Amino acid sequence: MTYLLLFWEFFKIGLFAVGGGLATIPFLYDLSSKYPSWFTSEMLGNMIAVSESTPGPIGINMATYAGYQAAGILGSLSATLALVSPALVIIIIIAKFLEN
Repeated sequence: MTYLLLFWEFFKIGLFAVGGGLATIPFLYDLSSKYPSWFTSEMLGNMIAVSESTPGPIGINMATYAGYQAAGILGSLSATLALVSPALVIIIIIAKFLEN
């Protein structure tokens, strides 16, 4: 159940956080108050520091870190895939329209 909840919450973040990885920070702050067992608002500072210091997109790194804190390796996979899924679906739909 935790994995589905992680997927749903990060899917919403991926859908509405337009503007890059730093745009996910307010959503993650709200998530920390909604689910304090996943990660705390104090841990969010560490998440930002680790995400900015590791290579790759900040939003993906933060989703991976938050998912790992919440539910281990499968949680990190669930959160990462959920964050990317909305963009992937939208791009596939646009490509189908442009193909015609």
